[in-house]
Amino acid sequence: MRYLSVEEGRKAPGLRLVLTQGVPGPWGESAKAIFKIKGLAYQAVAQEGGGENTQLQEWTGQASAPVAVYQDEPARGDSIDILFLAERLAPEPALIPQDMQQRVTMFGLAREIIGRRGLGWSRRIMMLAPLMQQADPPESIRRLAQRYGCREQLLNTAPFEAARILDHLAATLARQSQRGSRYFVGDTLSAVDIYWACFSVMLNPLPAEHCPMPDWLRANYADIGPVVAASLVPALLAHRDFVFAEHIGLPLDFLPQ
Repeated sequence: MRYLSVEEGRKAPGLRLVLTQGVPGPWGESAKAIFKIKGLAYQAVAQEGGGENTQLQEWTGQASAPVAVYQDEPARGDSIDILFLAERLAPEPALIPQDMQQRVTMFGLAREIIGRRGLGWSRRIMMLAPLMQQADPPESIRRLAQRYGCREQLLNTAPFEAARILDHLAATLARQSQRGSRYFVGDTLSAVDIYWACFSVMLNPLPAEHCPMPDWLRANYADIGPVVAASLVPALLAHRDFVFAEHIGLPLDFLPQ
C-alpha cells in the first residue's frame, strides 16, 4: 500500500483515510473493508503506531488512526462516523439495515466489538498491560497505554469481558444459522460482519500469505490465554473466513510500498 505523509494527505483532494502504517490494525482494516466493498477510492495517509503524530493531531484533532477525511469536511475519527460517511458517499450496497430492529441489533453488536470496553479494547488491554509491567517500558508503549487508558487492574477483567462478547456473538450466529442466514443480522452482509472479520485477527491471525504482519505482532495477537480461547468457537472463525472470502478479499494490503 502506498501511504501519503500527513503533509501530503492534508493537501490531497477527495477521500483520505489515515491508517497505522505497516500493521493490520482492526479499526483501520474495518474502514478499508467498508470502503472497498462500497467501491470508494481513497488515499491512505500514514500514522505512526505509538508515535507522537503531532502533525496528524494538528490536522485531524487526534493522534490515532483510523481517521477519514472527505474534501474539506471535518475529520471523522469514530468508526461509526466513518461508516455513516461511507453510506452517504455510496448508498449501495447498504451496510446498515433499513429495518429498525435489525439496525438496533447491528449497532449493539458493533459496539461490543469496536467500542470502549468492547472486544478490541479488551484485547488491546491484554496486550499492553504486560508490557507496562516491565521495569522500563518503551516510550511508545507508555504513550499507547496512556492514550487508551491501560491500567493494571483492567488486565484481570479484560479476558472475561472479551469471552462474554465472543459467547454472545457465537449465540447470535447460531440463531441466525437456524433461520438459514450466514450473517449476524438479517440475510445480507452488514457492518457488524465486517467488524467481526477484521477484529478476529486480534484473536486468531490469518495465515502469513493472507496477512503478512510482523512476527512480534502475530505472536501478540495469537496469545489470547485460556479464557478467551475457550470462547473462540469454530463457528466464529468459519464466519470470519466466509466474510473474507466472499466479501472483503485477501490478502490484506497494509505493508508500505
